[in-house]
Amino acid sequence: CSLFSSCNIEFRLIELLDVLSDALLIGGIGWKRENLKKICFSGSYAAGRVSRCRAWDILQRHYAVGSQHQCLKNHTIGTKENFTSYRRHSKKLVVNATTDHPLESEPGAYNPKSIWTTVKNATDAFYRFSRPHTVIGTALSIISVSLLAVQNLSDFSPLFFTGVLEAVVAALFMNIYIVGLNQLSDIDIDKVNKPYLPLASGEFSVGTGIMIVTSFVILSFWLGWIVGSWPLFWALFISFVLGTAYSINVPLLRWKRSAVVAAMCILAVRAVIVQLAFFLHMQTHVYKRPASFSRPLIFATAFMSFFSVVIALFKDIPDIDGDKIFGIRSFTVRLGQKRVFWICIWLLQMAYGVAILVGASSSFMLSKCMTVLG
Repeated sequence: CSLFSSCNIEFRLIELLDVLSDALLIGGIGWKRENLKKICFSGSYAAGRVSRCRAWDILQRHYAVGSQHQCLKNHTIGTKENFTSYRRHSKKLVVNATTDHPLESEPGAYNPKSIWTTVKNATDAFYRFSRPHTVIGTALSIISVSLLAVQNLSDFSPLFFTGVLEAVVAALFMNIYIVGLNQLSDIDIDKVNKPYLPLASGEFSVGTGIMIVTSFVILSFWLGWIVGSWPLFWALFISFVLGTAYSINVPLLRWKRSAVVAAMCILAVRAVIVQLAFFLHMQTHVYKRPASFSRPLIFATAFMSFFSVVIALFKDIPDIDGDKIFGIRSFTVRLGQKRVFWICIWLLQMAYGVAILVGASSSFMLSKCMTVLG
């Protein structure tokens, strides 16, 4: 106090001590003498400058001793208390640690949240890779056509549910192979049309994609083989051949480049193979009945033929930009989005109109109600 009384600059003492305490708590090694001189000589009283510098010399000696003492103290009590004290004096220093989780920033430290995030992201990427709308469509198609083989209530036995489960799982494995192979063949196109897909966005590498599709096609054939149902096995095999020819970029294949051939591939799988083969799987393998084609099966096949053409046309409407760039001559590229859209609407109206008329003409009341309302 007596050191500063002659110059009337006691108001600077708090500021100097605050700066000094901050410097002592963080080690103070990087502080320069010139920085504190600016604070020391920033007062408005010119007459007190010399005394302030004398004060600075004394404080600097005190600061040097205090720094050495603080370094020894830091080594003694550890960094945790030092960091807690420092946070109380300065909010500006960004650090990657907290007092509650001192090991969080260490490499290789166990972090359940990080593991959960990794698993969640991988699951989401695989979900998008599997194209869930095709998975749902495949599962519903197989379940509905399997119901056509039911003749009475006693047919709803564990044998029925086992047969449906075998068919659905094997078909879903093959479905993931087909959509995965299509993504592997269309990475550059998907970067334009569907940048959210894992291969196009870089979430999955090409090697990861190949491993997934290879694993699922093997699982599909293995399951079809051990079930022992020839209709199921041939349904998987024909789907494999058409799905591969549709996507893979080799001479004489990659049938998706031709709008007509691409539509025929989709129609063959969705309208014919799924309807006939899986019906025969339930009829001959599960129920051990002779093969026959009932009126409901013919109706379902005819309806799905219209529906599959609509699928083949509709799926290309949002992909016009990438298809133009990479030479995919789809109907949308040739005719335009608006015209193809309304062609699809007219085809759907025709299909549903005929379905209502067929349902209304049925003599079975339950079939009539379900078909018309559906």
